[in-house]
Amino acid sequence: MTSPPITAVIFDLGGVLIDWNPRYLYRQLITDEQELDTFLSTVTTSDWNEEQDAGRSLAEGTALLAAQHPQHKELIEHFYGRWSEMLGGAIDGTVQVLTELRASQRYHLYALTNWSAETFPIALAQFEFLHWFEGIVVSGTEKMRKPSPEFYHLLLTRYGVEAQQAVFIDDNLRNIQAAQAIGLHTIHFQTPEQLRTELEALGVLPAAS
Repeated sequence: MTSPPITAVIFDLGGVLIDWNPRYLYRQLITDEQELDTFLSTVTTSDWNEEQDAGRSLAEGTALLAAQHPQHKELIEHFYGRWSEMLGGAIDGTVQVLTELRASQRYHLYALTNWSAETFPIALAQFEFLHWFEGIVVSGTEKMRKPSPEFYHLLLTRYGVEAQQAVFIDDNLRNIQAAQAIGLHTIHFQTPEQLRTELEALGVLPAAS
């Protein structure tokens, strides 16, 4: 029995199309690399940031963390106060893949992102290619996030996408595994070149001659 054709491509944004990394900011503020590693792994952790991605306000998240780590209050406040300095720019090779998919007019293009509703407008204003998607589902707006199955189903339902006819691209293995569990084709993003190769193998992009 042949698989149904892929008709939709769903992109994660941070780490796939957009280079976002707190180190870009905090290397300006913490010169000792070991001290920087400790701060990012024990204070402004991924788990803490993901609560803002899931809908908690930046003000509340900042206040809670500053109360837990009063000695780092000023550094914590910079996380969202100077958030735009964490944006390293577009990941050009992936943007080129997106450009080719858009030009082919064969696929519906969507994005599913864990991102604060308060900071996402900054990226939307900075990156023109974000306006190429038919729809972007932002965790902070919906108050749910990957890897929750409900978050994936929200996009599929909202845009009438069949899981078996879509490929989902993400750099986080946890999110890839959750997508696989609901029947999506997946690509665990590592580099633009690897992404292109895997899309060619799926027949989504033409194989290089």
